[in-house]
Amino acid sequence: MSRWKELPLSLGDRERELVVQLRRLKDRSGLSLASLAAKTSYSRSSWERYLNGKLPVPRGAVEELTRVCGAEPTRLLALHEVVTASAGASDGDAPPEAPAPDPGPRLVPLRFAVGGAALAVAAAFGAGLFAGSAWWGGEDRERGVYAYEKGRTYDCADDREDGARYAGYSLTREALLDRGGSGWEVVEAQCLLKQAGFGAGAVDGAYGEGTKKAVTRFQRARGLVDDGIVGPDTWGELRK
Repeated sequence: MSRWKELPLSLGDRERELVVQLRRLKDRSGLSLASLAAKTSYSRSSWERYLNGKLPVPRGAVEELTRVCGAEPTRLLALHEVVTASAGASDGDAPPEAPAPDPGPRLVPLRFAVGGAALAVAAAFGAGLFAGSAWWGGEDRERGVYAYEKGRTYDCADDREDGARYAGYSLTREALLDRGGSGWEVVEAQCLLKQAGFGAGAVDGAYGEGTKKAVTRFQRARGLVDDGIVGPDTWGELRK
């Protein structure tokens, strides 16, 4: 497996998710950067810059990487659209149509939320559908609405629905989390790590070095690739 450089902290959460997913795709293909350059219209140095977060990834690079790796491009292209929309540009094309205003986060009771989780995640991979609000919320449950706050610690629920474990802050099984990220998905992962005996310290929603080390230990214990990045395989083990 490639030893990737740490991604710049200046990357936005969704851009970070895109780059991490592209790295994983490249690693699974077994292709080197030189091989990618030979099979695509982008140079080795361009791939090095894109996959290390030094330059924004063009849509064409996403399309060509998925093609040479034999992967389905739909989800990655959807995530790329989210990234370019947030940056206010789309590879030189007209800016995408603005989304409808968000009425704000609302509490979603567990018995209603879990039933549609798989469909919702599949339709909104990487788009942060559950990042803005917690659907359970521990001590704040009675208020029904509240926003993630940096520097605060959170209590963890321990619930099961359809055989899967939930801590009360996110339903995701797909979100990619790495150092520098923050929000409800990170709170959920920290809670599940703690419940599995791999506590990372304070449950504060900040994906720092302590959380990354805890994820790495958990991955080793479960026979996963120990890259310290929470992705679909790691979520699957955390939800058991």
